[in-house]
Amino acid sequence: MTQEQLRQWLDELRTEHRDLDDLIVMLQTHCHSDLMQIQRLKKRKLSLKDMIARLESKLIPDLDA
Repeated sequence: MTQEQLRQWLDELRTEHRDLDDLIVMLQTHCHSDLMQIQRLKKRKLSLKDMIARLESKLIPDLDA
């Protein structure tokens, strides 16, 4: 993948992460929300966070110490 493709994918992952965060907050404010669904969404959000961190590390050039 090119640097530009990685950046685009990173932006998409960040957007999905933000959207999941908003959805989780909304579901938690409702009394009759499905706890299993919230747990699955939280796991997906954590997975996205890990993927974002890996992509960010790929985009940052290695610096010689």
